Amino acid sequence: MRPDTYVGVAAQPGLGLGWTRVATSVAEFVSPSAIESIWLFAPVRREEREWGTAVLACHTGGDRRRIFTASYLIAIRGRTRGQGKVTVDEVGESPVAVIHEVIAGVMERAGETDPPVEIAPELWFGGDEPTAAEVHTDGGASVPGSLGVPSTGERATTMDSLSEARV
Repeated sequence: MRPDTYVGVAAQPGLGLGWTRVATSVAEFVSPSAIESIWLFAPVRREEREWGTAVLACHTGGDRRRIFTASYLIAIRGRTRGQGKVTVDEVGESPVAVIHEVIAGVMERAGETDPPVEIAPELWFGGDEPTAAEVHTDGGASVPGSLGVPSTGERATTMDSLSEARV
């Protein structure tokens, strides 16, 4: 891949190794067809690690939406480069009319100064090109496993074998 191509891919919100792993974990936890909106907070890089957080709104069949947060932590340098973890949590349910207020509350609690970027779910889960959820770290593509139906509670997916002691 040419360096100028890589810069464009890495700079586009929702793409990159951390977001790819988030998309894969979300697809295992929530049916991609149920996802209505995805908001991405700017990733934070500090020392040898990068953190990113996404908020997802999913259809419930009525005028409310289930709200999920999906976060990643990934080592970007050193011996553990590429290793990390992803967490997907269902955090509540909200009427459609107040979802943007919920996002503003998340922003405030997280101490974010910049608003999140809204991306189309198709960036991660649809279209003719392999999506973020289908691309493996080795560059190959495959169809994600069974997507199932959303469940309640918390689920954490560990990427590779980054020990909690190093986090």
